[in-house]
Amino acid sequence: MQKIVIIGATSGIGLHLARLYAGAGRLVGATGRRQDLLYALQLEYPNHIITECYDATGSQATAHLDALVQKLGGLDLLIYNAGWGEPMETLDSAVDTATVDINVNGFLAAVHYGWRYFTTQGHGHLVTVSSIAGNRGNRHSPAYSAAKAFQSIYFEGLYIKARKMKIPLYVTDIQPGFVDTKMAKGPRFWVAPVEKAARQIIRAIERRRRRVYITRRWWLIAKLFRWIPGWVYYRIG
Repeated sequence: MQKIVIIGATSGIGLHLARLYAGAGRLVGATGRRQDLLYALQLEYPNHIITECYDATGSQATAHLDALVQKLGGLDLLIYNAGWGEPMETLDSAVDTATVDINVNGFLAAVHYGWRYFTTQGHGHLVTVSSIAGNRGNRHSPAYSAAKAFQSIYFEGLYIKARKMKIPLYVTDIQPGFVDTKMAKGPRFWVAPVEKAARQIIRAIERRRRRVYITRRWWLIAKLFRWIPGWVYYRIG
């Protein structure tokens, strides 16, 4: 039975990934900060979901993650879905610090654990749910865009590193556009239902894609972000 850990599984994309995987007979380790939501999820799939309640930015995050893997009896797929960002008209140090903490520091702790585990084991799959926002800077949430860019570029480096190792260790960067969750704030377009997004993510993971845009048509926006001249982008971005 495939053993999967989803960090950040109490709402939104993470919750739907957990439900889909558990419904398909996988053994899922679900994490989050709210015990009541984790307990409710476990009640839905008592034979396929095991939980561990902790903050991904906490000092004991790696110990909690290891405890969860021990309860699962192994690990095949680690998905880092924890993340946060808040659009702000003014520059707020507390918001930026919290944004970097979860999207960079928490991300690094989990990914380093997964990398060590999978390289020792000789196989595995690391996944991060970054964002289309990581393709360019954004005046409303510069820390969020920068942190998600960090995830994507870091995973590109891991992808190259894994190829050089020549073992079945896979790395997938998921870049969603707008998905119908609480994280999607402000003016929106092409908003995907969260279950549709989760299904496309699972399909990309199964195909061992290096990078995928959710939904698929967001690759157009990613390409536009990369190629639009600075003098144009700075007027509208």
